[in-house]
Amino acid sequence: MDTKSVLLVGVGGQGAILTAKVLVNGLMNAGYDVKMSEVHGMSQRGGSVSTQVRFGDKVYSPLIGKGAADVIVAFEKMEAVRYSDFLKPDGVAVINDYEMASATTAAGLAEYPAGCLEAMQEHFRCFSLKAGEVAKTVGSEKCMNIVLFGALTKVLELPDIDWEEIIRTTVPAKFVELNIAAYRAGREAV
Repeated sequence: MDTKSVLLVGVGGQGAILTAKVLVNGLMNAGYDVKMSEVHGMSQRGGSVSTQVRFGDKVYSPLIGKGAADVIVAFEKMEAVRYSDFLKPDGVAVINDYEMASATTAAGLAEYPAGCLEAMQEHFRCFSLKAGEVAKTVGSEKCMNIVLFGALTKVLELPDIDWEEIIRTTVPAKFVELNIAAYRAGREAV
């Protein structure tokens, strides 16, 4: 298999790192060579977070260059635009139709930019969903990251991986059933 690259982007506290760990565990379990790189930035202060995951028969670097990501999963729609130059022209974006105010917008120093989804849809193949609303239907808005993960697994088309089993072995036991429901809802949403 050729190397595939997935970029997960969001804002600190949205669960991008846990989502990447579920993805990596599943890929490694299936026998892929996997490399992962995390950039936290000011994530604990609501800043941007990105996680790069590359997998295939043999992967030499975890870093994804500009124009090289097969898939971007954006946990917040402005982050999709911020990282869009990493997506291949024929790549796919899975975008949470969700706005999270940055420090400058929350302070009233700037306005949240309009048209983020439309800009992405104009240039890329996109799947957008309101992951928070989907997550609420299964019991908690906090599992919107796993809703997005479910959408990602549908886009990646890796039927040889039992993602529900990977969720069982990766997330804390008390949240397993909620996360499996969120995963299924995310797959159905795209």
